Amino acid sequence: MKKLIALFAVSAVASTSAVAAIALSGTASVSYDDNGSAASATSYDADLSFVGTTGGTTVTIGMDVDSAASITGVDMATTIGPVTIAADMFNEASIGTSSGGNQREGTAAEDTGVSISIDAPIGDATVGVDNSGNVTVSGTWSGVTMSHTSKSAGDTTTASAAIAGMDVSVTNKAGATTWTLGTTVSGVALTLASSQNVTATFGLAGNTMVVSSVPARTAVDVVTGVTGGIRGTRAITARASYATVAISRDLTSGATLAATYSTLDDSLTLKASVAF
Repeated sequence: MKKLIALFAVSAVASTSAVAAIALSGTASVSYDDNGSAASATSYDADLSFVGTTGGTTVTIGMDVDSAASITGVDMATTIGPVTIAADMFNEASIGTSSGGNQREGTAAEDTGVSISIDAPIGDATVGVDNSGNVTVSGTWSGVTMSHTSKSAGDTTTASAAIAGMDVSVTNKAGATTWTLGTTVSGVALTLASSQNVTATFGLAGNTMVVSSVPARTAVDVVTGVTGGIRGTRAITARASYATVAISRDLTSGATLAATYSTLDDSLTLKASVAF
């Protein structure tokens, strides 16, 4: 009898491992920054990601482990026939964008939520709704990917397409329009945004060099959340425009070494990182 129970237990474990899988990945880096005329400093960062999958359900957990271990994200996605359910279970602290001045993001207290999307039989469109009552219709038509979300704080419409070798993306949020353009010229990848942020990426003697121009941004006061209205935001500090030049190279050890110069504070940062 004991042998039968033991055999059943082993079979149960084998069956579980056959249908479920957990993937572990992460990143780690060490940086030295001379901080221009200020005192130099070193810093480090390490993060882990756990992805569990069983059937059509996936759970993703992010963790910051370079100081006191802390969770940075918990998400679950599953499918029930034509219905896809996605749940964000972690309140992630959001901060205003670092370029473009007045663009805002939601607060941590309003970051969690559940969205349900249905692959409805209305052409190539997918219809979704979240726990706030926001309705999204998205799809791809004639090579153009479009999405429209109807919500009380202001509708959001996005469109993206590849036109004559150029990647174009346009977003209209509550009447304000932003856009990005990306293309490759003579092996150089160029990106231009409506925020006046410009980047150029190209190969240089076995290295990758990225040159960026970041526009100035204005200060924005903190805004508290309003139920059923505009989401609260954190304050954004003012900053002058600056440029950066970053050169990186993949090493035979599996790590990547990067050197970044910034005109913001006339600093040079050396960073060794690895992803696994």
